[in-house]
Amino acid sequence: MTGTRLRVLLVDDQPLLLQGFSMILSTEPDVEVVGRAGNGLEAIASVAAQRPDVVLMDVQMPVLDGIEATRRIVAEHPQVKVVILTTFDRDDYLFDALEAGASGFLLKNAEADDLVDAVRAAADGHALLAPEVTMRVIDRMTTGPRADGTGAAPDPATALPQLTDREREVLRMMARGLSNAEIAAEAFVSEATVKTHVSNVLAKLLVRDRVQAVVAAYEAGLVRPGESSPS
Repeated sequence: MTGTRLRVLLVDDQPLLLQGFSMILSTEPDVEVVGRAGNGLEAIASVAAQRPDVVLMDVQMPVLDGIEATRRIVAEHPQVKVVILTTFDRDDYLFDALEAGASGFLLKNAEADDLVDAVRAAADGHALLAPEVTMRVIDRMTTGPRADGTGAAPDPATALPQLTDREREVLRMMARGLSNAEIAAEAFVSEATVKTHVSNVLAKLLVRDRVQAVVAAYEAGLVRPGESSPS
């Protein structure tokens, strides 16, 4: 976050939706809409000019689609969080968006409060997937071939050896959808300590936010189906 107010860029090829999202967000005292863009190329230019904290990005747009725009924005401005906001609840959009570096995925029929919460959560580096979407990510990670090509499930005890035991514990709680405050309460440590652990996990896994960290945890076998209860 670059200031006391969250700077948000809105990207959609439908002017009425841009206006509606802008009205919703502009009523929040801690949010500032710094720009609007109608396609992916405009979004890339606007990010360079406006330096937003969060981009709300449509997928299907002329000139350049939201997935490719996200890929370029994340590569050029890794501090910017991109949340995909689309009408279509499609797995290919979901996984393409995550692979492009998006920090979350929301549907346009979400409640206004959910939209505002999503902006704040993304800026704070929190995972931004609804529970049913999270489970689809987990299913993809756990039903595909293993990284070693054997098809065997990896051992959680040896997964992600670069993490300390405490960092693994924190990552498991992140995979359950717990906030920093909830992790602090469950682990009997301060929230500041949790933030340090989370930062260390992201740095060691070479990922940019919790979404990618949780995906990495499932890919490595640190967390398995049935162990997660996303909220």
